[in-house]
Amino acid sequence: MDTAELRVELLTAVTDEDAEAIAALLGQLSASARFDRALIDGIVAHDATELLVVRDGGRPVGMATLVTYPIPSGLRGHVEDVVVHEDARGKGIARLLLQRMTELAEERGLRTLDLTSRPSRESALRLYESVGFARRETNVLRFVPRCAD
Repeated sequence: MDTAELRVELLTAVTDEDAEAIAALLGQLSASARFDRALIDGIVAHDATELLVVRDGGRPVGMATLVTYPIPSGLRGHVEDVVVHEDARGKGIARLLLQRMTELAEERGLRTLDLTSRPSRESALRLYESVGFARRETNVLRFVPRCAD
């Protein structure tokens, strides 16, 4: 893979080829995640969510989702579902995605851009810190509604 051919793109529409690549990436992100084409189309169309992909030769080999939302303390952002295809790892693709996310945060005047990661993912944490994210002393709590799969 020639890294000069890699490009980050904000998806504005999802082709069938994009959907196939996103389904493969989602399967590598989480064993419990289920691909839903309508959901992906909805993410791309939604004002608060953006799906970024890194393309290599036209095919998405990495993706991440940027969620922005206004709250009384300001416009905030969150990074979700960062994944790089297993055949393309170690090529700087996640770095490209995260750098573009931080650029978008600055361009849009976000007060903060957050992401979460398991403590065991030390190499990912080092990457996040290298592009400007800082560890915070916090607890992340989660509520899962009974209807969630």
